[in-house]
Amino acid sequence: MPELPEVETVRRGLDRFVAGRSVAAAEVLHPRAVRRHLAGAGDFTGRLTGRRLLAPHRRGKYLWLPLAAPGEPPQAADGPEEALLAHLGMSGQLLVRPPGAPDERHLRVRITFTDPAGGELRFVDQRTFGGLSVHPTVPGEADGLPEIIAHIARDPLDPAFDDDAFHAALRRRRTTVKRALLDQSLISGVGNIYADEALWRARLHYDRPTAGLTRPRTAELLRHVREVMTGALASGGTSFDSLYVNVNGESGYFDRSLDAYGREGEPCRRCGTALRRRPWMNRSSYFCPRCQRLPGTTRARPAREPAQ
Repeated sequence: MPELPEVETVRRGLDRFVAGRSVAAAEVLHPRAVRRHLAGAGDFTGRLTGRRLLAPHRRGKYLWLPLAAPGEPPQAADGPEEALLAHLGMSGQLLVRPPGAPDERHLRVRITFTDPAGGELRFVDQRTFGGLSVHPTVPGEADGLPEIIAHIARDPLDPAFDDDAFHAALRRRRTTVKRALLDQSLISGVGNIYADEALWRARLHYDRPTAGLTRPRTAELLRHVREVMTGALASGGTSFDSLYVNVNGESGYFDRSLDAYGREGEPCRRCGTALRRRPWMNRSSYFCPRCQRLPGTTRARPAREPAQ
């Protein structure tokens, strides 16, 4: 599933190619793609037609483009009243295609603009877990935050993210550190891949209880989370799933730099111990049994070279 760096890469592409353009028409080719728009496909297309897409925003793994009337200024006094919300799910793609480009096999929604020379925006989704929808925004929010995702926490790359509040929440909750990183009410945008990478860098076991984390330890973890995501963002995201692409159809390549995720049996780049994979919440966790021990467990021995 696309995580924060992948979604932010798509947001930047939308900002470059889509922001400021007016919608001539919207076409829903598969009803499941707009299932979160409860009023139905007809209402969805009607709410988009004739509207102008403003600069895109992101919170965690969600993208949205505030909607304005063609003559309405970008920053209305009370903020935009509605926004087009996108969730990529497992395989969703937002693609900007030139006029006349062949339809993709799994094309679900097509949005055309009043300036057809600039191409069209397409939502492609093979597994149909993602979708588009139009929602009211939080009153007074200049960025047009949709009400439906207002409960989602800010992400660690957001300048308004509160490190102290995050640490306090960790100490209050009876949970484990990886569960906390994936809890969208605590911190958004961190998925399985980047959680494993940050935990490896921080030398924390994924099942370590959060109640015992000190403030410096939490600060160190957040620093590694940010470093991992910033590095992935510079590379355009990961490309484990060939279905993830940015708006130009290009995949990321941060997977070449991963230290833990997907490296079961390979030597830890710190100590040489073979990395392990364990089933975890219908996913997998990759970790070093020597560098990332649970408190109170026996230290694992480093891997030895085979006898010659």
